[in-house]
Amino acid sequence: MRLGDRMTITVQPGTTAMLGDVTEAVASWQQDGAPIQLHPGDLGWNCSFGAQALADELRVWHRGGRILAAGMVDDESGLIRLAIAPSVNDDEEFAAQLLKDLSDPDRGVLPAGRGLVEARFGAAFRHVLRRDGWVDDEPWTPLRRDLTDPVEDCGLRIETIDTHNVRDDIVRDRVAVQRASFPNSTFTLERWQAMASSPAYRRARCLVAYDRAGHAVAATTVWSAGKGRPGLIEPLGAHRDHRGHGHGRAITVAAAAELKKMEASSVSVCTPSSNVGGVGAYVSAGFDRLADVTDFRRPS
Repeated sequence: MRLGDRMTITVQPGTTAMLGDVTEAVASWQQDGAPIQLHPGDLGWNCSFGAQALADELRVWHRGGRILAAGMVDDESGLIRLAIAPSVNDDEEFAAQLLKDLSDPDRGVLPAGRGLVEARFGAAFRHVLRRDGWVDDEPWTPLRRDLTDPVEDCGLRIETIDTHNVRDDIVRDRVAVQRASFPNSTFTLERWQAMASSPAYRRARCLVAYDRAGHAVAATTVWSAGKGRPGLIEPLGAHRDHRGHGHGRAITVAAAAELKKMEASSVSVCTPSSNVGGVGAYVSAGFDRLADVTDFRRPS
């Protein structure tokens, strides 16, 4: 193969066969001190709809045989959520090609019409987006808790589900709390099983919190990107019948404690800035509120 061929930047749709490689690449790009970008946990949670459904959402950029960016596309909203390798943070050639692929519907990345890009990382790419007239969309609030110091006890009984410890009763409670936490949730046992079979779940845990009466009152899934890298909470919810007792804060603290056990360097979450209550709950659980960020919206 000629040198010029090796250096060609290409984009291709995802396949189920590449999910493991993409997950590992995205995990390797997670860095403390850098903006929060697409995380293996985002891939794992979306795998609850099935491996093929996740593969259909993926677009992957290569150069010289290396994965340099991966995006997860929601055709309905016209949004792509990106993870970009630190090695191309300042790469203007790569940024220009990425913009070209996102701007041309014939490239099979974003549909025509409304287009949104979540690109929190990639200085060169963010620069060319603004230069090309892409504008700010709604604000989101990233939050982060450092895991260097010990994490306090959350005050509730926590049951943990990982790939080696699967109890059917706890899984059923995990599913039930999810459905009771989010009004439009379609989570099911089958969807949990699909999520748990994803490559990302090999470094993940589900947590279910129980009150003194034995009720399942809150639940979450935490995702590691590997030792010494930032972990992610996605999603987290408190049962609608048991709110107002601090269970949301408790499960958030438990999530931080679990990721510390897994040797994550920090734990992050990102929520719409309009979710004032959610932001406040994370802050009360020891998270630092970082500067608001926005997606980029295609110019009219």
